[in-house]
Amino acid sequence: MKMKQKLIATAALLSAATGFTAPVQAEVAATIGVSNMYYWRGFDLGGGAALIGDVNVSSNGFIAGLWTSSGDGTLGTEYDIYGGYSGKVDDFTYGVSLVSYNYANPKTESGEAINPGDYVEIIPTIGYGPFKLTYYDAISAEVAPLDNKDYSYMTAELIFTKFAFKYGQHMTKDGSGLDGVSFLDATYKYNDKLSFTVSKVIDDGNYDPITKKHAAPDEAHFVVNLTLPIE
Repeated sequence: MKMKQKLIATAALLSAATGFTAPVQAEVAATIGVSNMYYWRGFDLGGGAALIGDVNVSSNGFIAGLWTSSGDGTLGTEYDIYGGYSGKVDDFTYGVSLVSYNYANPKTESGEAINPGDYVEIIPTIGYGPFKLTYYDAISAEVAPLDNKDYSYMTAELIFTKFAFKYGQHMTKDGSGLDGVSFLDATYKYNDKLSFTVSKVIDDGNYDPITKKHAAPDEAHFVVNLTLPIE
């Protein structure tokens, strides 16, 4: 990648100029993609097909970047700012990241923008071999409808070369909203660019006697993702 080569060369020159003997290598990566739906944690968020873009810089296990997507039928175009660190010791993997979820023009009654820092999750992860466990905890939730600091979410995954299986569960401390909703994903990775996912809600959560509905529709989704690198 041309951007990667330029950044490595620049980092090496800066390292030499400041007296360090070892160059600092950083990699810039960018992708653009499309999905047949905005698929989020077992749900189709509406809005039809979603366009997705991502650009990040990484070095020595650290990463920071910007991710954006269209297609959310309620909150509109999304841009996420993230940063984190990950490492590996033999077959054991670990990491932690922070993500700020942002929406400039949400399609809500108030229309109030969700700005950087308004809704933030901390996301630790551990794994061994093909198994991976990830926990998402809301540490900042300042603007409706993303105003529940009691919300958390976890996934347990088995990740192989071509196939991946994921169990996900939503949780809230007060038992409201999506509490108890869980689902299973099965993904087939055709190649590095194209993947197919079948998702099924296996627990539709609490029953609301007022709306006479469960927290989630008991339905299946078929998701197609195409991702292309920008070089």
